[in-house]
Amino acid sequence: MPANLTPEYRKAEEWFRSAATDDERLLALEEMLRTIPKHKGTDHMRADLRRRLSKLKEAVSGPKKHGGKRVDVFHVPKSGAGQVVLLGLPNSGKSSIVSTLTNAKVNVADYPFATGLPTPGMADYEDVSMQIVDMPPVTADCAPPGAVGTYRGSDLIGIVIDLSGDVGGQMRVCLDFLESHRLLIDEQTEATDATGNILGRKAFVICTKADIARDGAMEILKSCCKGRFEFVEVSLETGEGLKELGRKMFELLDVVRVYAKKPGRPADMKEPFTLQRGSTVMDLAKTIHRELAEKVKSARAWGKNVHDGQNVHRTYELADRDIIELHFQ
Repeated sequence: MPANLTPEYRKAEEWFRSAATDDERLLALEEMLRTIPKHKGTDHMRADLRRRLSKLKEAVSGPKKHGGKRVDVFHVPKSGAGQVVLLGLPNSGKSSIVSTLTNAKVNVADYPFATGLPTPGMADYEDVSMQIVDMPPVTADCAPPGAVGTYRGSDLIGIVIDLSGDVGGQMRVCLDFLESHRLLIDEQTEATDATGNILGRKAFVICTKADIARDGAMEILKSCCKGRFEFVEVSLETGEGLKELGRKMFELLDVVRVYAKKPGRPADMKEPFTLQRGSTVMDLAKTIHRELAEKVKSARAWGKNVHDGQNVHRTYELADRDIIELHFQ
């Protein structure tokens, strides 16, 4: 019986062949197993996929040595309101962005490949902090094999393009990297698959060296992208666009700031909790204290969508800058 493999399966198979890391191969194999037609003609193929998947999972987990675990140097624990990971060619300005906006010790140099491993730093926007991660550069010929997992685990990808260089060539390299590893959310790739594995991520374009940009650089760049991304022009020399960059990152992370208030006391307006847009009062309670969350009896809210001190249900959807007062049983 013929297998009659679908275009979705063929695409997942091609993704597996081009995968640069075992973690990415795992995702591709799981997608192949999910999309392969289920009939007698594919029984042998499905059994083979399950064997390959099991074997690869064992290889990824790896044997423990002396009770220790493998260390993934490309894994960057998230911090703050969200994690923005930078992607760009050598000398595009990634390290300078992180150095300017954060206190991270990055190696800013005028020669290529100065960054060898991910370097995170915390950037402030109004009353929240966001994590920005400097990354080793990609080129048309190579990319750090462990970097795919860093991008896939991020909240947002910042594509860094040097406006004083060949903007079309830079964007083609970055898009080839992102698309070949299925790192972009688009009409074909969602944020997660049916089993919750992370696939695509949102992305935007940070256009550096705006003070020495080539004539028509932005027009060329936008024509390459065909409306897929939002753009922020910055100059790290003059400071142009840096406030807008912070605002755009916060906007694209799609989080809300919520201020906690104890009954009878003023709200803490200095250190808000940050939650994904769409979160509820119960999500806030779990963030504050998971065990106490189940004891939430009622809540009062102050904000743009409610009257001051209005009683709200535990399922009330939080808005940016809401003040929430929790009452427990």
